[in-house]
Amino acid sequence: MQVLRKLPMISLALIGLCASASLAQAASTEPGIDAVVHTAATRVMQEYAIPGLAIALSVEGKPRFYSFGVASKDTAAGVTPDTLFEVGSVSKVFTALLAAQAQGQGLLSLTDSIETYLPELQGTPLGKVPLIHLATHTAGGFPLQLPDNVQNPRQLMAYFKEWKPTYAAGSQRSYANPSIGLLGMITANRMQLPYVQAVEQQLFPALGLKNSYIDVPASKMALYAQGYDKKNQPVRLNAGLLGNEAYAVKTSARDLLHFTELNMGLGNVAEPLRQAMADTRTGYFQVGPMTQDLIWEQYPYPATLKALEEGNSNTMAYENNRAIALDPPLPPQQAVWINKTGSTNGFGAYVVFVPEHRQAVVILANKNYPNAARVELAHAIFNALN
Repeated sequence: MQVLRKLPMISLALIGLCASASLAQAASTEPGIDAVVHTAATRVMQEYAIPGLAIALSVEGKPRFYSFGVASKDTAAGVTPDTLFEVGSVSKVFTALLAAQAQGQGLLSLTDSIETYLPELQGTPLGKVPLIHLATHTAGGFPLQLPDNVQNPRQLMAYFKEWKPTYAAGSQRSYANPSIGLLGMITANRMQLPYVQAVEQQLFPALGLKNSYIDVPASKMALYAQGYDKKNQPVRLNAGLLGNEAYAVKTSARDLLHFTELNMGLGNVAEPLRQAMADTRTGYFQVGPMTQDLIWEQYPYPATLKALEEGNSNTMAYENNRAIALDPPLPPQQAVWINKTGSTNGFGAYVVFVPEHRQAVVILANKNYPNAARVELAHAIFNALN
């Protein structure tokens, strides 16, 4: 495994950061992990002018929380493990899980074509595409975002009817919000529920997520961090069409860490839902150093920093990349680094877990900063743990 360069020790007092760790928990974590987290977090916050950062890690189901800086410059409220952050595309893993759960309930099959569930698309190129390609970014070349002129459901359906693939389904990976958004729409339709209701009232409670939302209720707004854009101006998400399905979840370090623990087989959850989580960790395509699962992305463990940076690069996010189908699909693995990044204009998130070691790291910031810095920070923490 590539060893990270030694990070300089920086005094938190000198830079005015508020930091705390839940030291009573996770007593079995390796000595020195606190120093690594504090030093690495301080460096990345200084370099990218990040106002607030929440880091959570779990080892064998024992959580540990670190909170740095402020959730809002105006109020000076400090970040806590329960501060709500926009997690951007990390939201997609919940859409994939909802679809896998619906499949387990017999409401849909990911091997069926889209037109099976959307008769409006019968006879169209998109209608012939199996649902599995919507959850693996391999439907044939969707753009990252919907065109600006698609503003309502009628225009959305017209767009899908007229859409023509650039590539054969399954041949290229094109990271895209419209595809996972379409999967979320179909899944909610099959559940006969609005998407937000299906997630907030059914999925999140079943997972034991007590502080996770798409629409943050008024009673929780005090926990909602203020995001900051590249010019350090305050900004929050205004989700567009299919945004709820693709990038609109707001959640906390505590809840996301619990979710990773469930994915590693820790904690209590109904068996059908646990199976659905396992299904989302099935590998379907090899794309460069990364195996594409149902939204989750994984790497053989130990994972080198170079491979992780390549797999989480702008090339992967903004360009088409060759996808090699795994036949048969790769069953859920234990010795893998499983991750997902997520961003909005004012927030940046990174979630990682390694099932074999039952270790997980969640990093949430109220500013969007490069994926490479998130990867390096998480990699440094895992190096310290192991």
